[in-house]
Amino acid sequence: MDIQFIRESFVSLVKRNYLSVIVGFLGLIFFSYGLIALSGSSQSQSGEIVFEAGKDSLQSETASVSGASVKSLGMLIDVEGAAVSPGVYSLSLGARVKDALIAAGGLSGDADRGWITKNLNLAAKLTDGAKIYAPKISDALSDLNNANNGSVNQGGSQSKININAASSVELDSLPGIGQVTAEKIIRLRPYSEINDLLSKKAVSSKVFEQIKEKITAY
Repeated sequence: MDIQFIRESFVSLVKRNYLSVIVGFLGLIFFSYGLIALSGSSQSQSGEIVFEAGKDSLQSETASVSGASVKSLGMLIDVEGAAVSPGVYSLSLGARVKDALIAAGGLSGDADRGWITKNLNLAAKLTDGAKIYAPKISDALSDLNNANNGSVNQGGSQSKININAASSVELDSLPGIGQVTAEKIIRLRPYSEINDLLSKKAVSSKVFEQIKEKITAY
């Protein structure tokens, strides 16, 4: 009789709280499933872990180019002249002239900062293989001396104008180049070669034919 009474009381309790019982039962099932999944995950993680070389680790392999440490991957830029550590550096795509100078340790103490501030566009985007030349104060003195002495090159012709370092006045002296075009050439620096004047649309093909024997890029 006691057992019958207990059974009836239990059934009555379940009927009155059947929602709570169902929720509790489902919770117990999910809890058990979670324990099984966690156990399986722990076992799978206990196996051997394989490390794969990512992009950064591949780029850490270096080679020496012109005495500088150069990453094996990336856009290569040559920084010369008044830089703390001139050489060839690997930069990410979309890098600017300023980034290249920073990679080379910044400007050296003998840099012609006045010229650089006025003529070198630090925000200009770089392309793979580009060359940046930061002039030294001694470069300006040398150019002035050459101009005063009427210096000529080995072939006996007038020295060529470096389109990466020339002032707007020097560029304006070229045939077909006016003040506006000279400023445009300066704004689109640096140039890896003189043909970049055409690819960057700094001058027309007609003007380029007139000046190509009188200019250089380094």
